[in-house]
Amino acid sequence: MSANEKTLSQRDASKDVLARAPFMRACQRQPVEFTPIWLMRQAGRYMPEYREVRERVGFLDLCKNSELAAEVTVTAVNVLNVDAAIIFADILLPLESMGAGLEYVKGDGPVLRNPVRTLEDFRRLRKIDVAEDLGYVMRSIQLARAGLKPNIPLIGFAGAPFTMASYLIEGGSSRHFERTKQMMYKTPELFSSLLGLLAQVTTEYLNAQIEAGAQAVQLFDSWVGCLGQEDYRRHVLPHVHSTISGITPGVPVIHFGTGNPSLLPLMHQAGGTVIGVDWRIELDQAWQLFPDSAVQGNLDPIVLMSEPSIIKERAQEILRKAGGRTGHIFNLGHGILPQTPVDNVRRLVEIVHEYRNN
Repeated sequence: MSANEKTLSQRDASKDVLARAPFMRACQRQPVEFTPIWLMRQAGRYMPEYREVRERVGFLDLCKNSELAAEVTVTAVNVLNVDAAIIFADILLPLESMGAGLEYVKGDGPVLRNPVRTLEDFRRLRKIDVAEDLGYVMRSIQLARAGLKPNIPLIGFAGAPFTMASYLIEGGSSRHFERTKQMMYKTPELFSSLLGLLAQVTTEYLNAQIEAGAQAVQLFDSWVGCLGQEDYRRHVLPHVHSTISGITPGVPVIHFGTGNPSLLPLMHQAGGTVIGVDWRIELDQAWQLFPDSAVQGNLDPIVLMSEPSIIKERAQEILRKAGGRTGHIFNLGHGILPQTPVDNVRRLVEIVHEYRNN
């Protein structure tokens, strides 16, 4: 066997090991011995190891330092013993590359100094080459993939078009999304053009992450819960569908949104191998809405700040509602909060791994 043939054989063996991982099997609704678990924001401020890194570098600097981003990604998996890693990055990084002037202000979170509110603003957005402009994320993925155990899948991610647009229009976070909805109602053509551009960038970005070594991707629609069903159907669904349908075939896509369970059937219609749900709907009720899909969720993150007995009770309640059906991935309804005790997170992972549906 030549050196090249040996390398190809090793790559095929590695892909086979990853394909058999519980997380990947659950994404495809295949039987698993235990429910796989990973946690949104599993590398974060609740971890001493992460805080030590952040004492040396700022948040954006950490995102752009591929070595450190890979380090915190791998460390979180090793500390928690979860079944998948998610690359350390931020959903707003593409907007910075597009010229939005992204900054993180202490106490205010992300601020976009160059918001898009007019056609002229939209035309000023920079066209980007994701492989070049966001190459540091791809490098982080390559390094994290090399540092992870061979059987631990790596998840890439991006923000969904509506959530990205809302940040861009509002200039940061918002409670009522007044500017976003005004654009959607008053200038729907501009709103559609903006979401269309973001859908294209997002698809290219996720495919680049897959090419770099991600085994699955998650699409975060963190702010979509502010919309009603008709607005989602008319203004958002086509762009989400366009995003997901353009992702590399065969790669699991987790479609996750928060805040409005009534949108779940429409989100399922928009696409995704796995539908992520938050705690505002019971897991079994959500799964009835899309029985042909895998489901991810859905413990309230605040539960992890309570007593171990309560964590066990609430986690097992979700597992019972899953009913042993194939295709359940345990997760929180959103990210781990900074004040969460690490030991509680570790215990949650143990509880999920130990549970058997009798």
